[in-house]
Amino acid sequence: MSIAHLQPFPESLRESIRMVQRTRDQRLDRRRMGEGIEQLSLSDRRALLREFHPDHREEGFGILSVGPSKGSSVPLEILSLLEARPRPVVKRLLDETAEHPLAVDMTTDVLVIGGGGAGVAAAIVAAEAGARVLMASKLRLGDSNTVMAEGGMQVADHECDSPAQHFLDVMGGGHFSSDPDLVEALVSEGPTVLRWLEELGMLFDKYPTGRMKVRHGGGTSRKRLHAAGDVTGLEMMRVLKDRLECLKGVTVLPFAPAVELLTDDNGRAAGAVLEQLPSGRPLVVTAKAVILATGGMGRLHLSGFPTSNHHGATADGLVLAYRAGVPLRDLRSSQYHPTGVAFPEKLAGLLLTEKFRGLGAQLLNRHGDEFVFSLEPRDVTSAAIIRECSEFGNGVNIPGGGVGVWLDIPMIDLIHGRGTIEKEFPGRFKEYLRMGLDIRQVPLLAYPTLHYQNGGVVIWPNGGTDMPGLFAAGEVTGGVHGRNRLMGNALLEILVFGRRAGISAATFAAGVKEPTEPGLGHLEAFLEQLEAVGKQSGGTAPRLLPAYGRVTPI
Repeated sequence: MSIAHLQPFPESLRESIRMVQRTRDQRLDRRRMGEGIEQLSLSDRRALLREFHPDHREEGFGILSVGPSKGSSVPLEILSLLEARPRPVVKRLLDETAEHPLAVDMTTDVLVIGGGGAGVAAAIVAAEAGARVLMASKLRLGDSNTVMAEGGMQVADHECDSPAQHFLDVMGGGHFSSDPDLVEALVSEGPTVLRWLEELGMLFDKYPTGRMKVRHGGGTSRKRLHAAGDVTGLEMMRVLKDRLECLKGVTVLPFAPAVELLTDDNGRAAGAVLEQLPSGRPLVVTAKAVILATGGMGRLHLSGFPTSNHHGATADGLVLAYRAGVPLRDLRSSQYHPTGVAFPEKLAGLLLTEKFRGLGAQLLNRHGDEFVFSLEPRDVTSAAIIRECSEFGNGVNIPGGGVGVWLDIPMIDLIHGRGTIEKEFPGRFKEYLRMGLDIRQVPLLAYPTLHYQNGGVVIWPNGGTDMPGLFAAGEVTGGVHGRNRLMGNALLEILVFGRRAGISAATFAAGVKEPTEPGLGHLEAFLEQLEAVGKQSGGTAPRLLPAYGRVTPI
């Protein structure tokens, strides 16, 4: 390894990199002989998680004092939003409706809240079923975690695999806490979704024969990860947007986040109040059915962790659903991706996809020693990295603060042949090359990064919720992954349940009349609960955008 390859690294890191290089041939030989690090037993996994995973740090959690999930333990950052007051624009409408009926600006059959993969999939099938669809996106259409997904989508479509085997992997990966009916829907509909994407024109990785390439993901017993290089989510959103734009009966409102649901006098979801950015003016939309597809909460930075999430991921859907009386589940559990970028610091929050480890990249401490089987489930791998850096003191100290471990990416070309890294990871390869780092030659520093909201709104297999007329899909929901998500199941989830929510909402809308007296009655009831427990003051929610550099969050 030349000095030129090491140049972007400060001198304090170069000796550790050389140690990684010195152990590489020995680790490669062990791998070829099947003598690498073994997977942990279930009991060892549980002990590791209890001791080192952020989900088990009690100081980061509080108890909900109001609402349908009263008594549940949730992260403090989410607790403050779930028990917050409505935004000023909603408060003004609430005051006005005390004397006058709510003035309606727009009506539709199905209102889709969120412009990511789940929302677009829902809008497509709802429109194809004949419904008038209005899609309200906080940012631009497609600005979401979907486009940032690199690794791939899990589907059991090869001869050596089956949906039944996929089911067992998902249940085990989630520590048997997932809703089995939701998991059955996820894995059973996978092959159908894969064919649908191909029909829409998505370009998956294939062999010259046309057969789909599949890779291993952490915690899986079969190779079933389908990818499009390292830009799978971006390619997926490309074809979904193309299809959406070809449909009649769909209206898209960008920069118009929902800040409160509407309900009618029958307790049914009846639309939402949108807040137009940047004017702050309200837009009242009534609908026969509503679909929540608002994504996750990574930009709340639980426990101060960096995040891979896009800037709109601030738990809006949780706030809207909870104030309307819909229960939440599994919010105690969040996913920390094991290999978030730790150096250079300006890339903190970006991920080194699990596909690297699926192709043979190893996790190493500062001595160049492998310390964990690289394809353990994500929560286990993250806990092992935290232990290696904290208890064992074997992490790599990063100048300016922080710590990390090495991801030895050059192993991939040694295992699969020269050119594999460049071909399989064109996005990351070019990105690092622009900074003077050739990932074919040098390892990269990684540390766990807040990545995914495991829990959320309780849903049924058809995408419905406890509130008539309210449906939900994607990361805003809970139950599919339980307390831990396996790699590649998120992209599958948003399409399976986005499509299910879309057709269910269209069917529901076709069977009901226009909402009667849509309003904010549910909000009045929720505010009374807050007052009863002494929560009259505090912040406002939804937050909409992170509070970077701001005294008052948006």
